[in-house]
Amino acid sequence: MNTSVPHRSVLLDEVLQAFEATALTVFVDGTLGAGGHAEALLRRHPEIKCYLGIDQDPQALALAGARLEPWKDKIQLRQGNFSQFDQFLKELGLANMQGILVDLGVSSMQLDQAERGFSFSREGPLDMRMNPQGPLTAADIVNTWSEQELGRIFREYGEEKKWRAAAHAIVQARKIKPFQTTVDLAVALRPVLPWNPKKGINPLTLIFQALRICVNGELDVLEQLLPKAIEYLSPKGRLAVISFHSLEDRLVKTQMRLAASDKWDTVGLGSGLFRDKEPTVSLITKKPVVPTEEEVAGNPRSRSAKLRVIEKI
Repeated sequence: MNTSVPHRSVLLDEVLQAFEATALTVFVDGTLGAGGHAEALLRRHPEIKCYLGIDQDPQALALAGARLEPWKDKIQLRQGNFSQFDQFLKELGLANMQGILVDLGVSSMQLDQAERGFSFSREGPLDMRMNPQGPLTAADIVNTWSEQELGRIFREYGEEKKWRAAAHAIVQARKIKPFQTTVDLAVALRPVLPWNPKKGINPLTLIFQALRICVNGELDVLEQLLPKAIEYLSPKGRLAVISFHSLEDRLVKTQMRLAASDKWDTVGLGSGLFRDKEPTVSLITKKPVVPTEEEVAGNPRSRSAKLRVIEKI
């Protein structure tokens, strides 16, 4: 493994195990990152003929491209969002795939680059775009959105209990000076979001998470991905998703269980009324796979990772 690459691939052994029994001809890596999962999968599955690696970040694509040079005849790299995988497959003349992996976390190299604005612990512009050409930045949101809209995203995407206070503090602070940096935002929020390390996660983490999800439309594209991925999988093909917070995991769990069920949930059509349907997948992981204690000790950022896997019937 190339130790110079500034990112540790989460749940690497568990991802390899998820696809161990699957013959992979076409594989889609929806969040290529630095290429750690890709390198391991290409080594383990010499039968792969096309490895489609997608990432919104051109820096990540360049880094992964260099790392995957030994498989240059097999890899196809595309800048874009993982929900566009079907478009890229069509461009390559491919009708289906045998495996797809999506790692929903922000990579370590993005967090550690202050100029990307993902972390309140490093001063940088309030950006948070995974795709540097994206139209919306975190600065746009905190400087122009209404207090009501700010509160909504902090409540829904950050699940922060003091969402009202956070939204109000931002609106009051921007009257004096527009927000420009991550530190500007952290300074404005600390008085209303005090942190006691003994009582869990820093609330600033939840606020920054909410802004990042909103900037990148993360839950919307995830919701689009799952049904489409199942459609494009070959029989016995597998989908693996690594999530890092409860909103993502809840959405993934719900959609996977629905696809594996023989009933449609028909809430609103009458209490207890469910229509029959054919299940399209089987659940490979009944409960999410989480990192070992050893992995968390070596990479603390992996501690909240959850892997869920399904197989197309």
